[in-house]
Amino acid sequence: MKGKTSRETAYYTVSLPAGDAQPADLQEWIRREWHVEALHHIRDVTFREDLRQARTDNGPAVLATLRNTAIGFHHINGDTNIARATRRASHRPHDLITDMTSSYPRTQ
Repeated sequence: MKGKTSRETAYYTVSLPAGDAQPADLQEWIRREWHVEALHHIRDVTFREDLRQARTDNGPAVLATLRNTAIGFHHINGDTNIARATRRASHRPHDLITDMTSSYPRTQ
């Protein structure tokens, strides 16, 4: 699709009077919503979260927190392709451990 552009229209519904729904506020709310959706997309596609069997007690929340931590770690380190960064980390766990521990001050 070189040279072609496309347009998508998304509708955002809020239960506020028009005077209380300022454009800048709406823009911020939409950006926050898409940020959350992007994170869920990464968790589902890269980590196949929807296929997991952990469904009781704190299991799902704990695993989601660990996945969010992994995604955040890769983002902080400049990775934009989380799937590739996760594969690299799984193939070189010693490098991952070094990265995780090298930023902490050493105690004597």
